[in-house]
Amino acid sequence: MKKKTLIAVLFSGLIAITGLKAQTIPEGVNALYADRFQAALDIFQKLLAVNPNNTEATYWLGQTYLDMDDNASARQVYEKALMASANAPLILVGMGHVELLEKKTNEARQRFETALTMTRTKKGDDPVILNAIGRANVDAKAGDLAYAIEKLKAAAEKDPKNPDIFLNLGNAYRKAKPGEGGGDAYINYKKALEINPNFVYANVRIAKLFESQQNWEIVLDNLNEAVKKDPKFSLAYQELFNYYYWHADFTNAEKYLNQYIESKLPEKDINDDYLYAQLCYLKKDYDCVISKDLHVIDVMGTKTKPKVYKALAYSYLEKKDTATGRKYVDLYFAKEKPEEVIPPDYVLKANAYANSGDIDMIVKAYVDASITDTTLSGKVDWLKKGAELLKSKGERVKEVELRRMVYTTKPSPTNLDIFNWGLAAYFAGNFALSDSVFGLYSAKYPTETFGWQWQGRSRARIDTTMEQGLAVAPYQTLLSIADQDRVKYKAEFIEAAGYLAGYSNNILKNKDSALVYVNKILEVDPANEQWKKTQDILLKMPAPKQNNSKGGTTSKPNGKLNKEKIFGDPKKALAKR
Repeated sequence: MKKKTLIAVLFSGLIAITGLKAQTIPEGVNALYADRFQAALDIFQKLLAVNPNNTEATYWLGQTYLDMDDNASARQVYEKALMASANAPLILVGMGHVELLEKKTNEARQRFETALTMTRTKKGDDPVILNAIGRANVDAKAGDLAYAIEKLKAAAEKDPKNPDIFLNLGNAYRKAKPGEGGGDAYINYKKALEINPNFVYANVRIAKLFESQQNWEIVLDNLNEAVKKDPKFSLAYQELFNYYYWHADFTNAEKYLNQYIESKLPEKDINDDYLYAQLCYLKKDYDCVISKDLHVIDVMGTKTKPKVYKALAYSYLEKKDTATGRKYVDLYFAKEKPEEVIPPDYVLKANAYANSGDIDMIVKAYVDASITDTTLSGKVDWLKKGAELLKSKGERVKEVELRRMVYTTKPSPTNLDIFNWGLAAYFAGNFALSDSVFGLYSAKYPTETFGWQWQGRSRARIDTTMEQGLAVAPYQTLLSIADQDRVKYKAEFIEAAGYLAGYSNNILKNKDSALVYVNKILEVDPANEQWKKTQDILLKMPAPKQNNSKGGTTSKPNGKLNKEKIFGDPKKALAKR
């Protein structure tokens, strides 16, 4: 069970208990929040040694094992307690939590409902049980988040002074709506702090929330507030280390790593080697990273934290060993909970698969990064980065997908967003789509040349013989706009006039109209030998007889203008694009 699903203060019923129990259970829970697992285990085990029927200590002992990813030990604790007393609703919920982690959803739901029935009174359901059920469903991948939110909202109504309920409700919203539930999560985390300002774990959750938005000022404010309130709160020091690590500040990263280790003493953890390996990464000593993290895996085996695999993936990719890097990327995603994956993790996956030929994997990685990001600008940026990567790899068909998503994601797409979408479609060979997209551009920016020019080019690729005249209208408009500033729009003017000259001569059989366009070209580019030759050919052609049906000629012209020379090769013309 991850830290984010643990409670921050005891249930209201536990707070009322006096004596040693009232002092040590909160101490055990606080140690659990702070990642001091052995300290938490020692406290709960000592309580149970004094009183084996201490239900609260039993529940928290099991929760500690779950947070350590030792589900087997948690199950053993709860099974033993249930054998001693089958009428312990909180232990039933604990066992249901274990079963959810084992994907036994029906058995878990039955445990939850039984616990609710056993504690239900005329005033309704017990908020302690509701809260524990909500926590279990938020924590487990197989949990029902709608069910969790329902139970947690009911718990909040019953016990509005319990900050733990609002913590779990915030976690539920964040997990239920990745990238969208940040607002609801923040409201509930702040509510928890309003109830208990010393509830430092809520500060850490707020910091993690704004970390995904890259609002670093709020991240640092909350982490510093947490260690100020509780100098022994190890988790906050670890997050401060993470912050400075990702910002490549070696001095502060090392400082907070040492404070993290000191705050846990005398407890030691092999996973701390992973943190030291992170310092090696800052120094670009990738062999050091690999050595330390592989040692962690050797010691921890299947209990290795997912972040260790992620660190190895980064290091192997830096060493250009993509095959091994991909192996550890896959292990990271197989073991990490979806709600703990951040947008850069998906980009790591895309980089690992960049040369694998699995283009669908790359597209999905950037889409997932966009979905996970909680800010609109972030969502768009990930899509753009993915599109640029696909463009660089020549995967224009897939690029179209991401360019379209940029357009549909932004409330007010820019002219560049539309242009890039249309351009990707054009070079993907989807000329009908590029015509449509550049039609959007022309409608929104009618005085600009880009939309008309590329709509003309798209239609010319659809109507390759010019017989349908599809490109005539956009090229006529382009010529009209370019004619207003022949110096600025010289290339556009020549392209439009050239196409219309070819259409006039080859399709309309009207050499006089073609000559008008050619003469216009030579007005802006008198030294152009190609168009001088075209002018000479047209002048030597015999005057045609008029065709009443088309306004063309009944006799064949002496020559036909080369469409490719008139229109040009778009790929060459756009080499710089």
